[in-house]
Amino acid sequence: MDSKVELTVLKLGGSVITVKEKPLTANEIAINRLIKEIYRANVDSVFVVHGGGSFGHFIAKKYKILEGYKTPSQLEGFAKTRQAMMALNKIIIDAFIDKGIPVVGIPPSACILTENGRILRFETRSIEKMLDLGITPVMYGDAVLDEKLGFTILSGDQIISKLATSVKTSRIVIGLDVDGLYTADPKTDSEAKLIGEISLRKLRRFLNNIAGSSNVDVTGGMSGKMSEIIPVLENNIPIIMVNANVPDRLFKAMRNEEVKGTKLFLD
Repeated sequence: MDSKVELTVLKLGGSVITVKEKPLTANEIAINRLIKEIYRANVDSVFVVHGGGSFGHFIAKKYKILEGYKTPSQLEGFAKTRQAMMALNKIIIDAFIDKGIPVVGIPPSACILTENGRILRFETRSIEKMLDLGITPVMYGDAVLDEKLGFTILSGDQIISKLATSVKTSRIVIGLDVDGLYTADPKTDSEAKLIGEISLRKLRRFLNNIAGSSNVDVTGGMSGKMSEIIPVLENNIPIIMVNANVPDRLFKAMRNEEVKGTKLFLD
């Protein structure tokens, strides 16, 4: 990838782009608004990863895809999870193209192989070529093939971490359904306080106290997200987490403007 181009890696949480309590239901109003914000931000180069929300998590949990291949009946679940995530990705791709943004959806299994749930190989050359040409790759958390388990679930959070530490990245923007990182789960604890900024050193100490998501999430909730981004911070790549349900917060974060959220950085 051209070293002069600043790459922004953008994660759109499944809780924002889908109605997470209703299986296979996209939040198309939110999707269209967010894509307009991405277009308006007009940053050099963007790599987008979106979560599964109500399209992937319910099916994957039902068939225990995260645990790997154990019975033939799970093969149907693997196929259904892949089908559901491709359907959500198509909704997002269509919305981008309708706004005149050149994007290409990339199934993770086309370029990623895991081993015991961790990325073993990630072929990024095609992605880098797309970015050089001005194409926005759009990837997503999905069911993938695994050397040891047969198959498993790969989170979008692990994808953004691996991509950002493999391809020169300027920053990561994470769009959530809450304002950022809190001292406790803000959905269940009225005393939870937003953490405006936190260093890697303090994050390590704090990590065990981070409450997991209260929603159905086979990828570990907030605690899982924080664990995955540690290598990003170790590589001195700043991260900003914002509430993507609030208009213009994603836009401001992508423009590196002052915005309510959580900033994470190296010590």
